[in-house]
Amino acid sequence: MPLPVHSVCVFCGARPGARPAYAEAARATGALLAARNWRLVYGAGDVGLMGEVARAAQAAGGATFGVIPAHLFPLEVGKRDLTAFVVTETMHERKKVMYMNSDAIVVLPGGAGSLDEFFEVLTWRQIGLHTKPIFLLDTEGYWQPLIALVENIVAEGFAAPSLRDFVVTVPDVAALEAALVTAFG
Repeated sequence: MPLPVHSVCVFCGARPGARPAYAEAARATGALLAARNWRLVYGAGDVGLMGEVARAAQAAGGATFGVIPAHLFPLEVGKRDLTAFVVTETMHERKKVMYMNSDAIVVLPGGAGSLDEFFEVLTWRQIGLHTKPIFLLDTEGYWQPLIALVENIVAEGFAAPSLRDFVVTVPDVAALEAALVTAFG
């Protein structure tokens, strides 16, 4: 397989979540990235949605780049059989390596860690540190409360209306594929 043409950072849960649709979307995302020859950049875990997206990308022949802090290696069951594997000292370093090695960011359902990752790349975009596209995969409406929060932040005067434009919400993996194709030109 030729070298990947783009790299997509996927932030997502280290747990499977309460609905089977979350794991299905993670697997479909991994398969999509491989089919398009886009490299998966992710948190290097082999648990939860992280494991689902990585195993699906690998099964479809895709390139994978995992980044995990040493202290999370046992908890997230660091996946060593990736195309590239990096162990960092801190969570911040993990996010930076993932971000620096990607052309776009996709956020699947997840918990506090996924929210931290999302808000960091959103803040970086807001203050002009990057122009990479950020996508929320809104599987079964998972991100609707977050979208409402962003709207409230703007409505209450804590961010310019342009904050909304930095995030594209897509309902499913087919829409994610179309949005990424458009973003990559």
